[in-house]
Amino acid sequence: QVHVEEFGGGLVPPGGSLRLSCKVSGRTLNPYSIGWFRQGPGSEREFVAAIKGNGGGTFISNSVKGRFTMSRDNAKNTVYLQMNGLKAEDTAIYYCAADRQLITSSIRLPNQYDYWGQGTQVTVSS
Repeated sequence: QVHVEEFGGGLVPPGGSLRLSCKVSGRTLNPYSIGWFRQGPGSEREFVAAIKGNGGGTFISNSVKGRFTMSRDNAKNTVYLQMNGLKAEDTAIYYCAADRQLITSSIRLPNQYDYWGQGTQVTVSS
């Protein structure tokens, strides 16, 4: 059984930075693709970033490109989302999701992921 858990949310002023962590347990991380999604109040779940398993590429949403980066540490079974230059519109619950069978064309689609964390709140406000 795969368990996914997010860490690192909080309150940050505009222009600030946060690093979210996604810890995957129960399986070795390397084969799994990991996605970050977010959902603001009254909004649908939105793709933020993803990284493919087995040394595959990284994909970043245009809305955060140049500000957010994603990396993985397979030895720690952990994936990171570094968020810089945060804006008020980045305020949302951020979710981490994992799946082993994703193809590139599906990596931005939340309904293609089998395993989800509970989410962590990110609030950008002065």
